[in-house]
Amino acid sequence: MSVRVVRLGTRRHPREGLRIGTVRRPPRGVPKTKYASGNWYDAWLPNLAPSAATIRAYMASPTDAAWRKLARTYRAEMARPENRAVLDVLAALSRTTNFSVGCYCEDEARCHRSLLRKLLAEHGAKVA
Repeated sequence: MSVRVVRLGTRRHPREGLRIGTVRRPPRGVPKTKYASGNWYDAWLPNLAPSAATIRAYMASPTDAAWRKLARTYRAEMARPENRAVLDVLAALSRTTNFSVGCYCEDEARCHRSLLRKLLAEHGAKVA
């Protein structure tokens, strides 16, 4: 049992389980009825995405320094009690069932899902 960190919209792993979208916005131009069948996500958990302001600040100037600032800000956002509780629940679930979390970004190295992977591990998740 474990949690996988994936790019939404990509082919699912055979034992991936439930796919959770940790994004602020649903996929553009995709009807809600196609989210799961199109390999986007089965459930939406936007509070594990960086805030709109955090993303806007990074996208205005996507430099290494801006990425480091995004990482610090995102970690602070995820340290809020309501988000920390969700991370704890996902970590506990990862030890009993397979599921995945993800985002749309092509490059995981510059995507919040790379940070989310670390946060889940820090909360005791079994990460695939």
